[in-house]
Amino acid sequence: MFCPKCGSEYMPEFTRCRECDVDLVPDPPQSAGSEVKNIEYQEILSTFSPSDVAIMKSLLDAEGITYFFQGENVAPYLYNAVPMRLLVEKDEVEAATEILKDLQLSLICGRPYEEKRDEDA
Repeated sequence: MFCPKCGSEYMPEFTRCRECDVDLVPDPPQSAGSEVKNIEYQEILSTFSPSDVAIMKSLLDAEGITYFFQGENVAPYLYNAVPMRLLVEKDEVEAATEILKDLQLSLICGRPYEEKRDEDA
């Protein structure tokens, strides 16, 4: 038995969800977000500074940009050996670049995306 609201699974003798207080159903609910989406990312820049990462996260989160920092969990242990690479969903690269273009980052180690794109053209 399953809760149609929260998806919790119960033994067959239960009829109501303890958390949601709704009747249980025999089949697990199909959640709308259960579909897997393949996201392509593109690197925008790299930095060695955790404070730069915190600032960029704050700005990107405020705008709803999909991103992640590769090496974020390793870099503090390998100080200045492994940069933290900012990767942004390909569809949002332009918006993220615009948001971050005026930042004065302290320990940037890669060229910003704009410079790379100009050289490749």
